[in-house]
Amino acid sequence: MWTPGIGELAIIMIIVVLVFGTGKLSGVGKSLGTAIHDFKASVKPEDKDKDDTPAADVPSDAEKTE
Repeated sequence: MWTPGIGELAIIMIIVVLVFGTGKLSGVGKSLGTAIHDFKASVKPEDKDKDDTPAADVPSDAEKTE
């Protein structure tokens, strides 16, 4: 089986840049990154206690006025 080396990968990348252009490739990379981020967020279980702050961390009224 053929395994591409560094030279072959460089030639393939040059051809891809020539065909699609840098603007289109950056858009594809951005959309791919957003898709991966959204997928990870949907797979990760939600933390119900994440928004609740413990009472010890909430400043009292006396500390707020100082």
